Amino acid sequence: MYLTRHEEALLAGEEGFGCQRAMELLVALGKIYDADRLIPIVSAHLSGVSYKTMGEGGLLFLKELSGDARVTVPTTLNPAGMDLQRWRGMGVDANFAAKQIEIITCYSHMGVETTCTCTPYVIGNLPGIGEHVAWAESSALSFINSAVGAMTNREGGPGALAAAIVGATPEYGLHLKENRAATIVIEVGDIREIFDLSLLGQAVGPIVGGGIPYFRGIHPELEGMKLLAAAMAASGSVAMFHVEGLTPESDEQVLDGLEAISIGRRELDVAKESLQTADEPELIALGCPHLTVKEVRELAKMLEGKQRVKDVEVWFCTSRSVRDECTKEVEVLERFGKVVCDTCMVVAPIEDQYSVTGTNSAKACNYLPTLCSQKVVCASARELLEGLM
Repeated sequence: MYLTRHEEALLAGEEGFGCQRAMELLVALGKIYDADRLIPIVSAHLSGVSYKTMGEGGLLFLKELSGDARVTVPTTLNPAGMDLQRWRGMGVDANFAAKQIEIITCYSHMGVETTCTCTPYVIGNLPGIGEHVAWAESSALSFINSAVGAMTNREGGPGALAAAIVGATPEYGLHLKENRAATIVIEVGDIREIFDLSLLGQAVGPIVGGGIPYFRGIHPELEGMKLLAAAMAASGSVAMFHVEGLTPESDEQVLDGLEAISIGRRELDVAKESLQTADEPELIALGCPHLTVKEVRELAKMLEGKQRVKDVEVWFCTSRSVRDECTKEVEVLERFGKVVCDTCMVVAPIEDQYSVTGTNSAKACNYLPTLCSQKVVCASARELLEGLM
């Protein structure tokens, strides 16, 4: 792989241990994927934030890098294992909290924006069409490839951090125009509500695997696109998809000769049934990916003046930026549950308190059984909340 003089200097350790480690990782990735060179990026988004998923090994890695390495492009951070300000109210153990804060401190020392959200594109980290980035959150990277037209591979946390430090990433995969073409056509029918788009992603992910589906018959807004992206990334390994008339590159696709399959109500119902493993939740958690301003306002409108009868814990997961923009709506939601920031039900240690979680996110339904030892109630936000009244 060709390296510039500056990149060779980084690899030789001339700018410190952290930069050298970052270059070593990028060169290794480039060799694995047969990249010819590194290309500049305009931003990064990092996974590997929750102490629950990182553990001591991940924390040690961060401590080593944060000694002298700094990010060179705008870089945002995925959800942590707790609300950084109200973790006690979430029932988080003090020892876990101390380790989590140490992780955030390491990232902060490197110049990372400690936003702690899986939807950085709604709070300012929004690349443009054709711009190269290094993003590691599976739903977020799929969203910007598909809804925005930016270009990123499905990065791992260390690789994205290395790219953020160097300001470049290996040129392979979805950074190359020829690798962004649709591989299968999905004809969609009978979409009745936004929850169905999460089920659609759940149904399609196992079919396409790591392919690139082209959707006909849907016209989702931002919120629908993020749910679809999240579900396909979790049930399959989809890093990009096309929606006819919406994806910037959709009108360039050659669809002749591609396999076409139809997804309707039967397939959506089967997808939901495959996720459902319980009937009564102990925790209801909405916001995977994090709730947008529009979703917070819609939930507040739904719950205005309502009274909760059943004693079930409720979390509304969002970014601190969205919370601050929706002060009146947050007051409504707080009368019904907790608006938690910086985290979500998947990366928080909920298994210490709950055994059954209800959610409207197919992505969360995929991860909750394995990462959180949960049984799952899969339903729309309205169904879950109205079941408490």
